[in-house]
Amino acid sequence: MFIASTRRLVSRHCALAVMGAAILGPGHGAHLQAEPAIAGSAVEPPFQRTEQREPCADYQATGKPLFGDLHVHTSYSFDSYLSSQRRDPWDAYGYAKGKPIILPDANGDQTVVAKIGRPLDFAAVTDHAEFFGQINVCTRDSSKPGYWWPHCIMTRAQNIWLQLLSASWWTDLGGQLEDPPEESFACTLSDCDKANAETWQLVQQAAQDNYDRSAGCEFTTFVAYEYTEAFDQNNMHRNVIFRNNRVARSPVTVYDTGRGSFPSLWRQLRERCTDLDNGCDVMAIPHNSNLSGGRMFNDPKSPEELENRLFFEPVVELVQHKGASECRYDRLRGMGLDTVDEQCDFEQIAADNLNMLGSVHGVVRTERANPVPLEKFARRNMVRNALKDGLLLEDKLGTNPFVMGFIGSTDTHSAAPGSAEEDNYVGHLGRRDSQYNNVQDHFSSNPGGLAVVWAQENSRDSIFEAIRRKETYATSGTRPVVRFFAGDLDPGLCESPDMIGQAYARGVPMGGVISAGDKPPRFLVNAQRDAGTRQSPGTDLQRVQIVKGWVDATGKAREKVFDIAGSADNGATVDPQNCARVGRGLRQSCTVWEDPEFNAAEDSFYYVRVLENPTCRWSTLQCQAAGVNPFAKDCEAQARVATTWARDDGASGDVYGKCCTDPKKEAFYSPLIQERAWTSPIWYRP
Repeated sequence: MFIASTRRLVSRHCALAVMGAAILGPGHGAHLQAEPAIAGSAVEPPFQRTEQREPCADYQATGKPLFGDLHVHTSYSFDSYLSSQRRDPWDAYGYAKGKPIILPDANGDQTVVAKIGRPLDFAAVTDHAEFFGQINVCTRDSSKPGYWWPHCIMTRAQNIWLQLLSASWWTDLGGQLEDPPEESFACTLSDCDKANAETWQLVQQAAQDNYDRSAGCEFTTFVAYEYTEAFDQNNMHRNVIFRNNRVARSPVTVYDTGRGSFPSLWRQLRERCTDLDNGCDVMAIPHNSNLSGGRMFNDPKSPEELENRLFFEPVVELVQHKGASECRYDRLRGMGLDTVDEQCDFEQIAADNLNMLGSVHGVVRTERANPVPLEKFARRNMVRNALKDGLLLEDKLGTNPFVMGFIGSTDTHSAAPGSAEEDNYVGHLGRRDSQYNNVQDHFSSNPGGLAVVWAQENSRDSIFEAIRRKETYATSGTRPVVRFFAGDLDPGLCESPDMIGQAYARGVPMGGVISAGDKPPRFLVNAQRDAGTRQSPGTDLQRVQIVKGWVDATGKAREKVFDIAGSADNGATVDPQNCARVGRGLRQSCTVWEDPEFNAAEDSFYYVRVLENPTCRWSTLQCQAAGVNPFAKDCEAQARVATTWARDDGASGDVYGKCCTDPKKEAFYSPLIQERAWTSPIWYRP
């Protein structure tokens, strides 16, 4: 018989709040001071209500998959505005709901019409809070003296080189280069504190205006911002997501924490939110550990730091437009970063820091963007390695500090949440990756991913608690539907009409914890392909895999990938002339699986990875649209012609040469990709 593990994953102060739901199943989340009960509510939900709103007509007790984006920048962010992007949070939420927006073209003119292929269920605008007031002063009111400070003028400039100089100035002010964080001199000329408060209120108002509180529950927003710590461009950013409209009076930023001190973010979020006993609740989602220079997942320096990481950071953003952070494999060398998993070459960035964005007119402008070999690439930049090290640290500390579920998002700086479609990708960096600039300067980037949450309804409380209990998964941008359970499950469960109900009753979902009695666990994996749309049909599944990590008898952390459905040799591919899909795969797969190598004495974790059949990468599609076919023998000749045309439109440099990149010479590039999904892990404790 399986029972939920009672072994502590966190200290006594936050064990119930953080892990209760993962251990006990849906409906056991953190308890907050709630508003009065919802009028007319006939169903008592399995989560704490903290807001006044109508009950959702579409309520599903066993959960439904909600697709969203929790990493979105608008013109309130310095690096969005200075890239000629002028859409604000209201525009971003409108885009997420299916409305078109106007974005800048490669020349900075507002001419590009963008519209998402399918609306999202939820989103959060996460603009850089460090610069709320400063960007407000620089861009909103020409009557303010600070508006005319030279740095502000450069920020508003149309010339690309002035914009990039401005960007360097902003990153220095944010403590991301050599100097400690410091506000702009514009704040001496104008009141940045007042402007900061004004922008924070606008952020909240946009979230409130676009949150559907009716019974339709069609769209959910969260009040949020990005905490932007990145000393020497080593990314330690967090997206700070508030549960409801009771939020911190002001955001915690690097100006409050200092440089190299994101644990101070957690302490101050307690002071400004969770310790106030007023219903304020919040989480922080780390992203781009692949670009953190090894600093994202440090050993905890104190019990308080360990407790705060577990409480505030239930999930990690596994994929976004600046790369995937699951694992890393160098195809040319035939070796990985503590892995032999060949699927770990997916959307990898050659460098290990944010300077990977430093290309202009096809030329990398900083040596810090150079490729970093495996020997110098920090192991814990990759989340799977952090999960394995967490098992080792549990033996040392008594508590695993790296108990993290998975989500994906876009990190769009073009106010385009959910714009993760390979065939509908307009870029995420304003003019810097618009049109031909995308292939020329951001070839290694990608459209990003989506956050998927199994929630009972589309409301803030339901989604927030689902994230806190880690009943989430990440996708690379498509929308397959994946469920994952473990426990004392019936081997014939896939045939049961009450499959999910029984899985909850006799096991735990993704994000949960199990312990063993007298027999190995069974895992239920149910995956359905993305249904797609008329314009963009979904892709069949190639394989369903379970990734296992464990600590063996010698105290070594190990991993293994099991194919549990489908086959890598199913013959599916694409037509190289037009990228049309060739061959079939799985439309749906349900499996009850047992680990053939299970050892009841070994700490371990398991998560599901679903691989779709091969399709063309966004860059391949955009190159072909320009008349350059990466599969063609005369690709380079085609690229020269297309580049000439682009130069006639104002481009500089070798615009389309990268279309002809040889995948046999590049460790992480292929003109084809396999879109995928990753579920949050399930942990096994002896």
